Amino acid sequence: MDIMRYPLKDIADVEDDIREHILAVSEKSGFVPNVFLSLARRPAEFRAFFAYYEALMEKETGTLTTADREMIVTATSAVNNCLYCVVAHGALLRIYERNPVIADQVAINHRQAEIPPRQKAMLDFALKVCEQPWALDDDDFATLAEHGFDDEDAWDIGAITGFFGLSNRLAHLGGIMPNPEFYLMGRLPREKKE
Repeated sequence: MDIMRYPLKDIADVEDDIREHILAVSEKSGFVPNVFLSLARRPAEFRAFFAYYEALMEKETGTLTTADREMIVTATSAVNNCLYCVVAHGALLRIYERNPVIADQVAINHRQAEIPPRQKAMLDFALKVCEQPWALDDDDFATLAEHGFDDEDAWDIGAITGFFGLSNRLAHLGGIMPNPEFYLMGRLPREKKE
């Protein structure tokens, strides 16, 4: 953890609503992701960041699945060389897809990944938004439509890409390292609780 430029906030020292948010996440995952304690040092930004995160990643409208959303984050974060997001969201992608290798494939080269053409088209669009948003044209939207995505889905893909562009840059700025727990999540079958 020496690489982190800003000290992680002690959970005992954060405001009550932020502590509740962090503890709810930790209850699900079994640990507190470092990004929460990193962003908690700036309460107003923490609240704004996670409000937009939830609006994008937890919405129940449109055709994007939770796995699709995590796949977009993993692929675009790889382009942005964001270790934290590739590792953390790659773990979530493995879990939602129930596939221990998918995140590695998507992060390295989604065109060779064992995913359907629909997801390849989605990631082609996301990577264009990530790398050359000024070059988007009607053909890009038409290709998405051929795979069942409408204009609202295109907005979601672009918004997720843009939001995690911000997140990737904050992770770089802060030197935020992924928690060790993320590396094995979704790679091995879970032990059944008795």
